[in-house]
Amino acid sequence: MTEQFETLYRESLEDPESFWARAAEDIDWSKPYDKVLDRSDPPFYRWFTGGELNTCYNAVDRHVESGRGEQTALIYDSPVTGSCLRFSFAELQQQVATVAGALSDLGVGKGNTVVIYMPMVPEAVIAMLACSRIGAVHSVVFGGFAADELAIRIDDCQPSVVLSASCGVEPARIVEYKPLLDRALEIATHSPKTVVILQREQKRANLDPDRDVDWRDWVAGAEPVGCVAVGATDPLYILYTSGTTGRPKGVVRDNGGHAVALKWSMRAIYGVEPGETFWAASDIGWVVGHSYIVYGPLLNGNTTVLYEGKPVGTPDPGAFWQVIENHAVNVLFTAPTAIRAIKKEDKNGDFLATRQLEGFRTLFLAGERTDPATLRWAQSHLNVPVIDHWWQTETGWSICACCIGIADIPVREGSAGMPVPGVMVTALDGSGAEAARNDIGALAVRLPLPPGTFAGLWNAKERCRDTYYSRYPGFYDTADAGYIDDDGYVFVMSRTDDVINVSGHRLSTGAMEEVLAAHPDVAECAVFGVHDDLKGQLPIGLLVLNSGTDRPEQEIVSEVVSLIRDRIGPVAAFKTAAVVARLPKTRSGKILRGVMRRMADEDPWTMPATIDDPAILDEIQSALKTLSRRRSSDE
Repeated sequence: MTEQFETLYRESLEDPESFWARAAEDIDWSKPYDKVLDRSDPPFYRWFTGGELNTCYNAVDRHVESGRGEQTALIYDSPVTGSCLRFSFAELQQQVATVAGALSDLGVGKGNTVVIYMPMVPEAVIAMLACSRIGAVHSVVFGGFAADELAIRIDDCQPSVVLSASCGVEPARIVEYKPLLDRALEIATHSPKTVVILQREQKRANLDPDRDVDWRDWVAGAEPVGCVAVGATDPLYILYTSGTTGRPKGVVRDNGGHAVALKWSMRAIYGVEPGETFWAASDIGWVVGHSYIVYGPLLNGNTTVLYEGKPVGTPDPGAFWQVIENHAVNVLFTAPTAIRAIKKEDKNGDFLATRQLEGFRTLFLAGERTDPATLRWAQSHLNVPVIDHWWQTETGWSICACCIGIADIPVREGSAGMPVPGVMVTALDGSGAEAARNDIGALAVRLPLPPGTFAGLWNAKERCRDTYYSRYPGFYDTADAGYIDDDGYVFVMSRTDDVINVSGHRLSTGAMEEVLAAHPDVAECAVFGVHDDLKGQLPIGLLVLNSGTDRPEQEIVSEVVSLIRDRIGPVAAFKTAAVVARLPKTRSGKILRGVMRRMADEDPWTMPATIDDPAILDEIQSALKTLSRRRSSDE
């Protein structure tokens, strides 16, 4: 840890009020705040109470007023539709103000909720900013989400208006949104007053004349409106994340702390200056899309990229590098899953070698743990720093990172870096005491959480307390497990329920996956524990091989079993693995280990609403049954 970083970090913990007050100077306030940190209702700490501001003004209007109106604010790149559009800050301001006026004409105002159920199109970003412009609370639901899940969200947040589109466009198919939305509204008990539909030429939708409005007609008759000041602690958005009970949790983000933290993070963590181009290859339906496609870059005066495509197949494994070259991207933030998908199809980096990436300087990864093999592949082919970092929907920005905008902190393979300023991470053992260095434990963050983290759950204060704060009083329970090494680097190894107990030994499935991923023929993998009458649990592994691998599968399986024995030891009792064509994942790239574990144990399980392709689970269930028969015969 450098002296400069250590000084800042220490101050952020010892005197958070002074630290974050300085950061708040970079935000334009309509009314100064009375108190930086309100400690009156722990664990529900609040930031910048009494202050007023407008997030849209800080993200858009202030740049126009400061003379940056002609700078490109938003690039829409859609290989699936063959289109590319650019919006300057001045153009974005005009369109956002007009949509805000159209919402106002429907009676939407300060404190009302609006559901946005749209694909990766500019209108979706404009809708988010338009809501924040008039003080409305937006809730973005991933486009194409199942009707049942959409209905649950509509009933929970009770929107005045739903903004949607006729369809989404995938590389090989059109996903019709309107029938899904219609079905959700049939199921839901709450009925929004109006549904606005953006008609896309790839598939137009039938509109209900009593409820539905065509987006273009709706906007055509609207007058632009200005920004409405809201309280710093007023909600900016609700973003639903999966809950352990099957009922989604509506994570609430406030306006003041969110604006302060995200603007600070763009320079301190990602090292980008105003005017540079930042690309988060995610979706606006996820927290990464909220924080780093829309709000963070625009608050910092960056050009941001909205990409309607995939890392492979639109058109090839060089798609990401083409976007970086075409739009002079300086920093890319994506999921390790995306890099593994590219590596699987282009192991030697041939598609990368043809691109001119002179201005590209950093790759950030988050969403799943970055295994060292993937990290090394990206470093060797891109020749730039590759930085894994860790955060969650609830936190809204980094818990741990290598903050390259503050100091030159070396990357450590397998680690998500060090806790960022404002965050104190502790590994706790089963009794709630601090674990020894290098011992795996439950990772928790000492309260108060910094600004920009969640204010709570929508209309569910006690559920929030029970879920996040009850297990370890004085801490936020991340539900992730890992360890902290002697130098303070944090290693996030798995979800807490993915730490398995083999004959009394607590073992990390993430550590085993790291070993498997290092095999030259393995593109990606998953390890999870299954019930065993003798040992309690035993690990099993599923492997996806690199494209073009022609070696016998059983030979590769034997080699990875030997690797686990050599590098982790016989205590792991890792004897069972199989090759599969693909792994089940959420649309954000997280591998569904919990579902596979329940399948293997023959426990009840439900189809996850966030799954990318439900058909994969049939393939996985077949593979797990084969493994079960093999284990039985071995015994």
